[in-house]
Amino acid sequence: MSEYHRVWDPLVRLFHWSLVGFYSFSWLTGGEWNGPHKISGYIIAGLLTFRVLWGLVGPEYARFSHFVRPPREVFGYLKDIVAGRERRHLGHNPAGGAMIITLLVLLSLTAFTGWLQTTDRFWGEGWLQDVHGVLANSVLVLVVAHIAGVFVASRRHGENLARAMITGKKRAPAEDDHA
Repeated sequence: MSEYHRVWDPLVRLFHWSLVGFYSFSWLTGGEWNGPHKISGYIIAGLLTFRVLWGLVGPEYARFSHFVRPPREVFGYLKDIVAGRERRHLGHNPAGGAMIITLLVLLSLTAFTGWLQTTDRFWGEGWLQDVHGVLANSVLVLVVAHIAGVFVASRRHGENLARAMITGKKRAPAEDDHA
């Protein structure tokens, strides 16, 4: 058995880091630099569309069927984290899978409310601008929680998950890991 196992394909990694960059740019330019902000929002919408399609037809670890778990499993995994007995997962763990779905949904709603503001029907609607801002800020809160989860899992399981999202490789599964 090799020391490392390829988990994240190049398209998942490119999607992830592109989304990081474009969301950061969009969040920082919201309300200040309208033209580039809109372009970035359209790019994010395209990235999200790609990720949903890739989640249906991509390789094993990219597929939703591999990491989307029922709420019972997600909450059980969270309880295991608190108790310090969570199993290492080669792909996304149940909490990470739930985070991905939540981020995809909130980012999609953020992009959608941004686009709605460009239509004649909703141009200049203050309430929609407020909803868009709340969604964008909610994504930021989830990003912070995501980073904290990556940090905790990296420490607990002795591997650098951020590096794995760059290289695509994680430590090969041990006997008690969930592959």
